[in-house]
Amino acid sequence: MRVVIVGGVACGAKTAARLARICPGAEITMLERGPDLSYANCGFPFYVGGDVENLSALTHMPFGVMRDAEYFRNYAMTRALTGYDVIRVDRAKKEVTARVKETGEEKVFPYDKLVLATGASPIRPNIPGLAPQPLENIYTLWTLRDAIAIRNSLERNEGIRRVVIVGAGLVGVETAEALKYRGLDVTLIDALESPLWALVGEEGGAMVEMQLRKNGVDFCGGEAVTAFVGEERVRKVVTDKREIDADLVLVSVGVRPNLDLAKEAGLEMGERALRVDECMRTSDPDIYAGGDCVESLDVITGAHVWQPMGSVANRQGRVIADNIAGIRSTFTGVEGSAIVRVFNWTVGKTGLNWDGAVAAGFSPVEIWVSAPDIPGFMAGSAPIFIWLLADRTSRRLLGARILGPGRVDKRIDLLAAAIRGKLTIDDLADVDVAYAPPFSTALDPVTHTANAMKNKMDGLMRSMGPLRLKRRAESGDDFLVLDVRTEGERKAMGELPYESLSIPLGELGKRLGELPKDREIAILCKAGSRSWMAYTMLRAAGYEKTSVIEGGMLAWSYETKPV
Repeated sequence: MRVVIVGGVACGAKTAARLARICPGAEITMLERGPDLSYANCGFPFYVGGDVENLSALTHMPFGVMRDAEYFRNYAMTRALTGYDVIRVDRAKKEVTARVKETGEEKVFPYDKLVLATGASPIRPNIPGLAPQPLENIYTLWTLRDAIAIRNSLERNEGIRRVVIVGAGLVGVETAEALKYRGLDVTLIDALESPLWALVGEEGGAMVEMQLRKNGVDFCGGEAVTAFVGEERVRKVVTDKREIDADLVLVSVGVRPNLDLAKEAGLEMGERALRVDECMRTSDPDIYAGGDCVESLDVITGAHVWQPMGSVANRQGRVIADNIAGIRSTFTGVEGSAIVRVFNWTVGKTGLNWDGAVAAGFSPVEIWVSAPDIPGFMAGSAPIFIWLLADRTSRRLLGARILGPGRVDKRIDLLAAAIRGKLTIDDLADVDVAYAPPFSTALDPVTHTANAMKNKMDGLMRSMGPLRLKRRAESGDDFLVLDVRTEGERKAMGELPYESLSIPLGELGKRLGELPKDREIAILCKAGSRSWMAYTMLRAAGYEKTSVIEGGMLAWSYETKPV
């Protein structure tokens, strides 16, 4: 069986390696248009920043062998050809034609099964200084050569001090951190108001922005870049609001799937990428596709989504290889999980956001909770902020966001598994999470948050998140903030910029008469637990218009006023 794979980085390389193991008789040819194979492009920001010292860590196997053509020939029984740009697929003849970049020669490769792993390419906005030809020192960070070029530019001591990164997504934020650690002045620009908007939305984005600023990154949100200015090298970035000096620019505004080959072959397209079935077959049963060029199914909604992630591409490559080898295997979809480090914080997400849940026909309920990742009596205890989204009718978990300096990764993985398993909030509260003080609190933060959501869904607690409170205040809603923190906490953290009354929780029982019963009262503490206690006291005393401010002052990322 002749198998031709177009693309040799993530999905293509995984398909070849897996297929060689389970179908030894296959004649595998992998055609890669670039000069490199199977490199870890998710590690590029860390290589640029120096976290990854040697490039070989991104291109070699753990036992020291480089993943080049020789490796694939000797270890994966694959003929891997670089610099081969596939320009045509003839489905009737079952042939692909590739142009050899070095010579311009065209070569034909027959196939029994074809795999399209053509990936994606970075978006290059059509603005002066970038198009049609970019000024020097303007880069994208997508290929191995991109990473090498940026690192070399930084290490040649070319007087680079001021770096501007356009795009505050995963790569932009990771690179901003990396270059700040190198001692550079970093400005991060995005057309959206908050960084990592697609990951954690406006509310989580406000927390991320606060961390970026605390660590010296200047964030300019809600700004559109209109030009890059310089003679030969870039010297300024011009937005619709300002001009920013720049010695080096990284453009990271997203990627587009490489679909030309599939379109010209007449394969069925989806809304954003190539359409495949659960076995990763295209509309032609002898052509498979995977990685950044295909759509996946959302496991919650069943809708076709596009999730260009190396983890997804590798999983899909395995499924493709299995099916080519005659082993039925399926790729059932994605939860939309992602995670990123932002200096000493970790930011993770999985599942739907509020708008996505509404669009899918759910009746969403959300909650924010602040909690320590391990007990406070343990060294290294740090807070995390958990946002959960559930369906009011079925009580099914729909989405989650977790941010903070504490341990986020294992919790977001737990929640991703819960979404795939269609667990309810009640199920989640009942999961037997492993406990010991070095690893978790007695009630894990996820358990604690699920219990808080149960209280909210069961009508035991009314509450609202920080962003909802802020928007209500901006719209002129009348409410009084009851601050039940200690005086020391108020002086250390400040207070909300709204009408408030300070009554520490220990004094509340004897000072209830100071509170009006004809106004809505929003209760604030440091993390949320004391607000819940105050809420029960007020409800018992007949205060009906009462709600808890979720996450407390720890989760407030907006304007404050000093005490």
